[in-house]
Formats: sequence, C-alpha cells, structure tokens
Amino acid sequence: MSSREPTLADVAQLAGVSPTTVSRVLNNRGYLSEKTKRGVADAIATLGYRPNSLARALHGKSTQTVGLIVPAVSLPFFGELAVEVENALAEAGYRILICNSMGRAEREREYLSLLVGNRVDGIISGAHNEGLNEYDTIRMPLVTIDRELSPSIPNVRCANRDAGAMATRALIEAGRRHPLLLTSRSGPRNLREVGYRAEVARAGLEPRIVTVPFDTPIPQRFALVQGSLDEARAQAPIDGVFATDDLAAAEVLEWARSRNLSVPGDLSVIGFDGTETMRRALPHLATIRQPIEQIARAAVDILLGQMRGALPRPIDEAGDNSSPTLEFAGTLVQGRSLSL
Repeated sequence: MSSREPTLADVAQLAGVSPTTVSRVLNNRGYLSEKTKRGVADAIATLGYRPNSLARALHGKSTQTVGLIVPAVSLPFFGELAVEVENALAEAGYRILICNSMGRAEREREYLSLLVGNRVDGIISGAHNEGLNEYDTIRMPLVTIDRELSPSIPNVRCANRDAGAMATRALIEAGRRHPLLLTSRSGPRNLREVGYRAEVARAGLEPRIVTVPFDTPIPQRFALVQGSLDEARAQAPIDGVFATDDLAAAEVLEWARSRNLSVPGDLSVIGFDGTETMRRALPHLATIRQPIEQIARAAVDILLGQMRGALPRPIDEAGDNSSPTLEFAGTLVQGRSLSL
C-alpha cells in the first residue's frame, strides 16, 4: 500500500483519462459520457481519492468548510454548542473544523491564520480573548457567539444582562441578603455582572464580586476559588452565590461542603448555562439555561446568509434590527441548591 495520499493524476491514470477530465467530473462541468463518469468514480473509489479543498479554494470554489473557534470543547457549554453548530452546518452541506484556543490569545491567532490560510468559507468565533486585531483584517464571512468584536460583526448570544438579573433576583427572592458574584472577568463588558449589579442595587444591597480568570489552569483553579471565597467570607457574610457558569457553581458547592455549609440552608447557589451534561451531573443545581440550539442555529443562519451575499443584519426578539447583536432569553431552572 502506498504511503502517500492518491492525487488527481493517479485517478486520471487509473481511469485512462486526462487530469482535466477528472476535474470536470468532480466539478460537474461540461458534457461527459456516463461511461467516463463511471470510470472516474470507480478510480476514485479504488484509490480512496479525496479532493484537495485548498486547491478548490485557490480556484475560487467553495471548500464547504466552516471554522469554529471556542475556548475548549471539554467545557460543557462549548462542547454542546459545537455539536449544535456542527448539526446545523451539516444540514446545509458544510463540514466543520473545531479549534480550541484554550483561553490563550496566541493560540487563537494561530488558528485564525490556519483557517484563513486553508480558505474556509466562513468563521464562527466563540473564544473569549480580547484585543486580537487579526479579526480586523479578515475579509471572509464571520459571526461571533457571545463576543463583541466590532459593530459590524454579528454577535449571537443569550440575553446576558437580563439573565444575570434573573439569577440574582432568584437569590434575593430566596431570602438572601448577602449575594456574591463569582465570575471570570469583572467589568462593564461582563453583562451578567451588569445584571447582577442592577438587581442588588434595586434591592438596596451591596455588590460583592470575586473573580477567577477563565484561563486559570485546572489544577490551580479550585484552590483559587476556595481561597477567594474564604477571603470574601472573612470580610463579610455570604449567604448566596451567583456563579456565571455551572462549573464554577459546582466548585462553590464543593467549597460549601468542605466548609460544612449546608446548601441551601446556609448558602444558596445558582449557576449559568444549564447544559445537559451539568444537569445530569448536578440535577439539584439551580441555573440559568442558555438556549444553546437556538444560538447555534442563528449563528449558522447568519453566516450562511453572508456566504450567499445577503449579509442580513440580525434582529433581536423585540424586533429591533439597529444592533448587530441577536439575543435569546435564558430560562431559570429551579433546583434544591437555591431553596428548599
């Protein structure tokens, strides 16, 4: 067996035709006899020939491939998001290349270069690194998921501000007067934090925020969460925690167990994302469920529209098409971690 991949020339030789004829068969161009088509098809099947997508792209043809950049598919939200994006693309006849940035800007840059260099037909970016100027130079169809790159790039996401307020309100309605926010990055661009702050202010309470960076290595992450919560608790009481993702909420539950705090007796906990994976692992965890399938399919629909030249502007649920952001409402999922 040959150690190299078969080429178009190999197919032509086996079929007894010219490379140009093989190319015409592959691209369904011009008149060709059924005998010629069958001969080329048999040669392709015998050799296991795969058309070169990059070569097709260099000739101005679609590669039928889309790149998806996420922090890591090992994270439940991004794993389920990748599945839904792949399913939606497959229905439209496209394949997917999944790139894990692992929260590192340099790795995301490398993947951007790889995707552009291989002439994918479009890119969906859900990574969270900031300050990547490389996106400004991309001239191919591009959509983001929960990431604002520029006013001209469509962004599809959960209605994070409203969902953050919903989670905080659930804690307050459960009787919590000292609710704390555990998140990966604090600031006005963190809309879940914006929602949290608005709701605690409405209730006349003080905002308290603990941050654990998203790219903290897993071996160090739980220790950092424990230490940060211990420090916050030493400064003032904590009777509720809103964690802006379910994995962080799971770490809060483990911290409470290790500190002999009963949930929800001493501490109420609510997470965010509501993936099937976490619902099965922690069925008692209250959370805000993101409509992952809706988000994925909307991102794919917008990207396909760009590929076809339609370049539609997304319209949010209120019918406003003045913003490049398309938002979907989250849903509160009750659980014993919130109240009895």
